[in-house]
Amino acid sequence: MAKTSTGADVGARSAVAIRGAWKGGTFHVSNYAAGENDLGTVDSGWASLQADFKLGATRIAASGREVNVRYTRVPGVPDWQLRNLMRFEVQEIGDQSGAEVASDFNLLPRPPEIEGEDVVLLAMARESLLEGHSDGVEVAGGSVEAFSPASIGLYNAFVRYGVVEDDTVLLANIGHETTDVVLVRGADLVFARNLTGGSGLFDEALVQRLQLSPARAEATKIDHVDLTPGARHATPEGEKATRAVMAAAGQLTSLLQSAVMFCKSQVKLTGLKVDRVLLCGGGAALRGLPRYLSAGMGVPVELFDPFRVVDTSALDPEAADRLAAHQLESVVALGMATMASDPEAYSLEIVPEALAKKRAFLGGTIWLIAAAVLAVAFLGYRVTYLNAKLDRLTGENRGLASVVARARDIHSETEALVAENARLVAETTALQSIAGSGEQLARAVAFLDDSLPGDFWITRVESAFGTDSELRVERGNERPILSIQGQARDGVQSPTAQFQQLLAELEETMPYAALNPSIDRNKFKIEMTSFAGALEETGEDDDGSE
Repeated sequence: MAKTSTGADVGARSAVAIRGAWKGGTFHVSNYAAGENDLGTVDSGWASLQADFKLGATRIAASGREVNVRYTRVPGVPDWQLRNLMRFEVQEIGDQSGAEVASDFNLLPRPPEIEGEDVVLLAMARESLLEGHSDGVEVAGGSVEAFSPASIGLYNAFVRYGVVEDDTVLLANIGHETTDVVLVRGADLVFARNLTGGSGLFDEALVQRLQLSPARAEATKIDHVDLTPGARHATPEGEKATRAVMAAAGQLTSLLQSAVMFCKSQVKLTGLKVDRVLLCGGGAALRGLPRYLSAGMGVPVELFDPFRVVDTSALDPEAADRLAAHQLESVVALGMATMASDPEAYSLEIVPEALAKKRAFLGGTIWLIAAAVLAVAFLGYRVTYLNAKLDRLTGENRGLASVVARARDIHSETEALVAENARLVAETTALQSIAGSGEQLARAVAFLDDSLPGDFWITRVESAFGTDSELRVERGNERPILSIQGQARDGVQSPTAQFQQLLAELEETMPYAALNPSIDRNKFKIEMTSFAGALEETGEDDDGSE
């Protein structure tokens, strides 16, 4: 019997839940709920859902700044060794961020360009985000089955319900604050990532350029903005609003283009070329956006509608109308429900630590009971045996008393040496930081000398000890931070794209460095440090050198 499952996607502007089962080569929707998330928080999103059915065990989409999807290329190793490698990497990232993270990983299909190595997709999410969703789904009458990156839900929706050909497709789920993207070649997942930035860029542009309130800006965006190239606006307000958001539209284009460039550098597929783009998410409904992106990216861009091949006949008329009104926002939730119901779907299942412990306990209860019975019988035997042994050890204890006295003296001397060693470590760390500051500056200048685009120049370079939470350098643990400021020549083409390419090359050249980049029109700034999470008590750098 097909497993009935629920998929949910709670974003900054909407919340969607789909329940149904995968059978007969398609998904059969039995229930649907959608709500408007006016406050933009996880709690308000779940509260707005108001489902009139029991959610049950729910697969929840995870996205945003607190979710990290990474790629790791490893030699072909046994499963147990791969699990250890991934556990060590998650542990290292959790220690650097100072936050508890939950994770899962899965192998990607090996591209023909890569030989002798496996490509591992590793997804991590902060426990604080998962706890917020866990509380929310309980309020909505459900429970957590697992969390998966929204991009993986998007991928499953495409391979099950999209037109899959022998081409490379970029899928983008455009939310208000984030954009989830996947690159698919044929039916194979090549790349998945969650990006910061979405339809909120247009709202911000209208607020700043036209001095509108956030609510009025969103209404103006929906009613008047038309990004269709060469469109004739019926009202002056429409023309004015469209001009105000053109820079934001360019940012979104650069965001998608930078995702492709990052995939090429990250997965080492330099010859990868996108053949078409499919859009979904609430932000994709902006009038004229597909044609605008098509002109900017040079490939066909269309809206992705998987519900054309999904069976929704079991929905009542009211739920069917809600689904029709929120189809673009419901694609990820559909992918989540499909992933949970179809055992053959490609999946990443992030489980919070508390839920993992609970499942481990329930799964092992019967064995614990059996072990307890055996333990009681064994303890009876051990009591008799140990009583006899106690008498013998009492005599030996007297002879060991003198050994303990000598050991205490040695312990006192050892403590004094440990304290002196700690003082020397602190001095060594400070000296190593000073030396590392110069080396960091030299490496950064050498990189800029080789890789800075021709239309870019540097206006200021400053290296100083300081703290920066974005760079994981906390107060009381000051480290050398390098600040690079510069600008691009006025009128230069795609400064944001060139800046993103520069960052990708910098990350490849100095993968151990933590970056905090920003760009505003033609001015940019990069704050970086090679000492985030480094020079701790071990006195080791990221590369393991003393």
